[in-house]
Amino acid sequence: MYETKIYVGLNDSETMTQHFSTEKYVSILKNVCYSYNVAFSFSIVQGGYFHEDGEYTQETTLVLTLIDTDNETVNEIAKDLCVFFHQESVMITESNVRAYFINERL
Repeated sequence: MYETKIYVGLNDSETMTQHFSTEKYVSILKNVCYSYNVAFSFSIVQGGYFHEDGEYTQETTLVLTLIDTDNETVNEIAKDLCVFFHQESVMITESNVRAYFINERL
């Protein structure tokens, strides 16, 4: 199986601050995934990074995880999230994963 993660920071690209509640951004993320008809999971993480000018920023980030989703769809979702969350860019990571299911019943 193939796993793709899209990292979307919540700080606005111009003001460098988060304008809305994290829950509002989560709602938008869920609606985007629903509109593309993809199965997904996400997590809310805290992180930090350096800008090209050396300025350090900390922010809340949503990490969207997609399994076996075609690249075209991943890129379209990433573009939508970039625009909707007013980001300079979003980061995408890709990796092969070994995934399996266990079913157990009483």
